[in-house]
Amino acid sequence: MAQLLYQGHGSLRIITSEGKVVYIDPYAGEGYDKPADLVLITHEHYDHNAIHLLTLKPETIIIRSKDALQNGVYFTFDYCGLHIEAVPAANKNHPINECVGYLITLEGTVIYVAGDTSYVPFMEENLAKRHIDYAFLPIDGIYNMGPEEASKVASIIKPVHLLPYHTHPGMLFDINQVMKVHYEGGMLLQAGRAFEFGNL
Repeated sequence: MAQLLYQGHGSLRIITSEGKVVYIDPYAGEGYDKPADLVLITHEHYDHNAIHLLTLKPETIIIRSKDALQNGVYFTFDYCGLHIEAVPAANKNHPINECVGYLITLEGTVIYVAGDTSYVPFMEENLAKRHIDYAFLPIDGIYNMGPEEASKVASIIKPVHLLPYHTHPGMLFDINQVMKVHYEGGMLLQAGRAFEFGNL
């Protein structure tokens, strides 16, 4: 069964059932010891693209926002057993033509990694019609939406599990900020914790 490690801030690591190692927005925490098969970058801010932390193979695939979004077109990819759909992400601090989120389907599980964003119409127009098992939404309230807006977004897209992340600039995880989020499917996943999909 595939496993996800929340490394802290906006950084995630997935290990598939086949042993493929996928990093999303590497920067924070620990757990960079396994060589990368696939790297997904939502945007080029320093706290989301620390690829120097990774051990890269000659065949490592790196998808940056500029690869996933070109001239207003969002691309899809199929690598390492993942079906990856780039989706809009934006707010006053993150231009819509430079940032993406990712909707990832892995072994029948759908994961929405929003990246740095606030509410965007795509959430209501598209994501609300999709099944999402796990949604990672930023809640820092400084560079992105805060807990109240994230709670509203969750009520729109209705994931089975909401996992607040990117909780506070300069911190791996801020539990006080997380406790301000209100959603029936809200889950507490602290930095450094891992879970197997289906067992959360």
